[in-house]
Amino acid sequence: MVIHPSDNVEVRDDGHKYARRDIAEGENIIKYGMPIGHATRAIAKGEHVHVDNVKTNLGEVLEYRYEPSFADVPRVPAPTIRAYRRPDGRIGIRNDLWVIPLVGCVNRLAERLAARVGGLALTHPYGCSQMGEDHERTANMLVQFCHHPNAGGVLVVALGCENNTLESFAARLGYDPKTFDAASGTFQTPQPPNSQTPKRPNIQPPFNIRFLRAQDPGDEFEKGLALLAELDAARPKTREAVSASELVVGLKCGGSDGFSGLTANPLVGRFSDWLAARGGSTILTEVPEMFGAETLLMKRCRTRDVFDKCVKMINDFKGYYAAHNQVCYENPSPGNKAGGITTLEDKSLGCVQKGGSAPVEDVLGYGETVKRHGLSLLTGPGNDLVASTVLAAAGCHLILFTTGRGTPFGCVVPTLKVATNDALAAKKPNWIDWNAMSNPDVEAFAQKVLAVASGEKAKNEVCGAQGIAIFKDGVTL
Repeated sequence: MVIHPSDNVEVRDDGHKYARRDIAEGENIIKYGMPIGHATRAIAKGEHVHVDNVKTNLGEVLEYRYEPSFADVPRVPAPTIRAYRRPDGRIGIRNDLWVIPLVGCVNRLAERLAARVGGLALTHPYGCSQMGEDHERTANMLVQFCHHPNAGGVLVVALGCENNTLESFAARLGYDPKTFDAASGTFQTPQPPNSQTPKRPNIQPPFNIRFLRAQDPGDEFEKGLALLAELDAARPKTREAVSASELVVGLKCGGSDGFSGLTANPLVGRFSDWLAARGGSTILTEVPEMFGAETLLMKRCRTRDVFDKCVKMINDFKGYYAAHNQVCYENPSPGNKAGGITTLEDKSLGCVQKGGSAPVEDVLGYGETVKRHGLSLLTGPGNDLVASTVLAAAGCHLILFTTGRGTPFGCVVPTLKVATNDALAAKKPNWIDWNAMSNPDVEAFAQKVLAVASGEKAKNEVCGAQGIAIFKDGVTL
């Protein structure tokens, strides 16, 4: 298969690249119509083009110019889905009970409580022995999940001696930290400010939440169950018809192969455009897997301000690598290479196709939530669970996860696995929700996504593969 007329390589049935003509030493290898590296020696026509004869062209921080080139997606009416309307006006496509530990010390308690009521425990190893930005990331990420619309109720579980204290966390949620009532598991919301009181942040507390400090009661498990029973009783019991324009969908890939940029990622990109045309929202992350293809996204930035934020996101992430004395191109993984991906440019040019062709409407920092309809970019690493977690925290109701190698993992929101090839779909039907190689039709795929949004379980939910991972960059005390 020749992807672009200017390519000097073709992709064969094994997903690997082969030279269409003789390629000189130092000449760029062209795939998708763009360089994915250069030849480290002369390559003969028909020869395998891979890691033994190709090297990346990537360097470090670059300068970019804003040269916009994009077309708006024509708007069409949105279909309806069935979801839960929350008091703040948003929709949730699930009505889960979530148990959120403030510190890793109570992870097992959270798991036991969640298991008893059929809920989800959002376990993590942090909440103490952290400083500075790491501590802020942990606390703020957990705040985002307390507000997530897929949660019909949230029980926050503290230990009682951690850095991420129950009182400080409650203040982040908009409660008065001095008003904790252990018997009811609640805090009071401060009165709105008046002319005599100082202004406070405009924070809307979660609509259905309780708090448990494990060191307070004699039997913390029984107390937790009682609080969960109250949360369960307060959950809405029925779905209602809502517009699919209210959907927020995350875009992610993992275990990519040589077909990722040919089948699954383009299909997800067509869906991203499909949803944008209907007023919905999609979010693309994995910043390191934009390196080498970032100019394609920058040309699609709606405004100069969005472009500037995109440039900062790219260069800041390269600076993150440099701060740790690492190069920015030490990717793809061994599994990616075995599947036919040679350089990070090769991977990135396939990866960004998940964002379709619509304009980039916004660029979000780590831990920020979606603000605009259409396509947004989000700061996050390539790591599957960390990137999926930041997508969910940004407000994604579900995640479309393309894969050529396969993985059973899932985030706390439905995580639909889209296979790039027939062999994976046939071998792992317990993992895979959709086969993009055999089923490339975007309308059929959209109906599958809408069905999951309306309550059909994704394979990760069936398997119970649901979790979070919080980004960490600093020391552990």
